[in-house]
Amino acid sequence: MRLFSRIAAAAALLLAPHAVHADAYNGSPKLAIILVFDQFRGDYLDRYRADFHAKNGWNLFLKQGAHFTECYYDYANLVTAAGHSTIGTASYTDGHGIPLNQWWVTGVDGVPHEITSVEDSRYTLVGVPAGQPVAPGASPHNELASTVGDELELATGGRAKVFGVSFKDRASILTSGHASKGAFWTEHTTGAWITSTYWMKQLPPWAVAFNTSKRAAEARRDAHAERGEFYEQVGSTPASVSYQLDFAKALIQGEQLGRNPAGVTDMLTVSISSTDILGHRVGPDSPEQRAMIDAADGQLDAFFTWLDSYVGLQNVIVALSGDHGVAPTEQESARVGMPGAAFPSRAMVAQVEAALEKRFPNVDRHGRALVLTPELPWLQIQPEPFQAAGVSESDAEEATAEAVRDFFAGQQRTAMLQTGLTQRVPEPQRVRDVYTASQMRQGRLPNDEYGRRVQRSYSPYVRWAVHMNLGLFQYPGAVAGAGHYSQNAYDRHVPLDLFGAAFVPGTYHDLVAPVDIAATFASLLRLNQPSASVGHVLTQVMRPEAAGSTGPSGASGPTTEAGAGR
Repeated sequence: MRLFSRIAAAAALLLAPHAVHADAYNGSPKLAIILVFDQFRGDYLDRYRADFHAKNGWNLFLKQGAHFTECYYDYANLVTAAGHSTIGTASYTDGHGIPLNQWWVTGVDGVPHEITSVEDSRYTLVGVPAGQPVAPGASPHNELASTVGDELELATGGRAKVFGVSFKDRASILTSGHASKGAFWTEHTTGAWITSTYWMKQLPPWAVAFNTSKRAAEARRDAHAERGEFYEQVGSTPASVSYQLDFAKALIQGEQLGRNPAGVTDMLTVSISSTDILGHRVGPDSPEQRAMIDAADGQLDAFFTWLDSYVGLQNVIVALSGDHGVAPTEQESARVGMPGAAFPSRAMVAQVEAALEKRFPNVDRHGRALVLTPELPWLQIQPEPFQAAGVSESDAEEATAEAVRDFFAGQQRTAMLQTGLTQRVPEPQRVRDVYTASQMRQGRLPNDEYGRRVQRSYSPYVRWAVHMNLGLFQYPGAVAGAGHYSQNAYDRHVPLDLFGAAFVPGTYHDLVAPVDIAATFASLLRLNQPSASVGHVLTQVMRPEAAGSTGPSGASGPTTEAGAGR
């Protein structure tokens, strides 16, 4: 009987759902950080893992955090604005509304023009250096869902301090949200940090001090870029990573993040644009990109080691991810025998334009093109000329889709005429699927994985348009550069890593998605989920909570048990 009792007790421990979890999590974090590296594919950390030696660099996540190897976006708009909005809101484009970095609208004068995802002419920019052109202001008004930062502000009655930082305005604004206390990004020529009157009428003193210091000049010197545009020349070097992290440090100190006198959790979103600026030039497999990632190991170590001394890493939770992945360059694909190809979008636009003019001769173009310069995966057309001629949206879009298919069919026919080849040649450009905005809006898409991703990519902002996905490793751009936008796995694969006392360290092979970050933070902080959230709470990496643990406002929360995840 004694032996049976011991066996039964051991079995009960093995079957207990959380016996593998170590200490219980007790407390509320003082600071939550969402860290995004732009164009950071999900295989990078494991591919270059042997390069990383700093304790609090990438190993903060790989050795001290929960590291997911299989994180994939589940939609088909793999661009910066949409990706950052997805991370912040725990939803896809059909929830947050952001389809692209910029799209076309028709002004009151009837002339189409492009606007950015965060452009807002009701406001003006703040902090632009003298002599630099002043563009329209910016705000998150196009984002149609709340972010986890917004929910933190709501839950604390505005006592929490939420801020966003990035080289790019869209990355800073769309991740942090509507109710943030401020979003900061760089003026591209000088590297000065700026914001918009949506948040404030003038820069805070700590930001002015940073801009008037010699920090930008030091970054130029370190990047060997004494002249030229700061964004491109410095932004493509490791010097820009430390420049962005140093500004984040100045913000944390200036705003006293993690030391909130109200005793509530603060939040900072930081998006490092450097890997995207460089990645478009050289591709994901280049020695230069590897060097950038290796350098970031030491730079992150310096940042998090400093943060440990300032607020204590035991009081911080951090999520790491990327806004999209990237395809190999055409050269790299050819080198290993894969059918990659850079895509000549101008030739396609010209042929589609000619096809529409021939198909609808009664449409008055008023001397302007019907087809608007594309940002893939979308190709927009002007609604107004078709409407004036009595052409329906579905007819105009179907004709556009047919013309796109005809263009790529011609590319394939031309390639197949070649015979007697003695070596491999680049494969022709292909289009796998083309769907119209009407089909997406009405839900008339295939009932499969791809159809679901396309459905999640719809936004009313694109108006009349078609959505396309090209062939394997094909992208718009130059032969030497790299691109992203598609629903293919390499564009959807990004890191998802979590660090903090609330998480059980280890490597996890569960299939997860970036929408799970905001969902998990919301649950941990006892917030409402963001308004359009489709994310899953990653309970499989969360420690069981001790009695008396608190939410963001300091109120005691219930003791809960972690369960299964996705």
